[in-house]
Amino acid sequence: MQINIKPAAMEYLQDKVAKDQHLFLALDDGSSKFSKLGGSCAIGNKFQLVRSAHADSDYDVVIDNNAGLNLTTAMPETMYLGHGLALDHKLGALVLSDDSGMLDGAVTLEDAPEAPQDDDAKRKEMETLGGKIC
Repeated sequence: MQINIKPAAMEYLQDKVAKDQHLFLALDDGSSKFSKLGGSCAIGNKFQLVRSAHADSDYDVVIDNNAGLNLTTAMPETMYLGHGLALDHKLGALVLSDDSGMLDGAVTLEDAPEAPQDDDAKRKEMETLGGKIC
């Protein structure tokens, strides 16, 4: 898998992602372990970049890129990523697209959680997020 990181996105990410960090392209539709938002109305069209100091065995699909990022994704995410994958930065937001068009016009950049949450903690967080989840 390959992605073209456009110059504006490279400039945006250069101060936010260290060369030794891992960067995961993850769904943010309620289906990935990093997802806090989303739900059925966002399936397959909401993405996030997740920074981590450590590799993650669930995110082991390498995405070759022209920015030298240590970028990977998980197998379930690949079904939503087509040929001609590109990441740009427009109007203050990261934009993910492929040959079919825009996949997400507001890709977020998040830090991986330090430790996995237990079910009670996840439930409380979801209650706090409330109306942001569809």
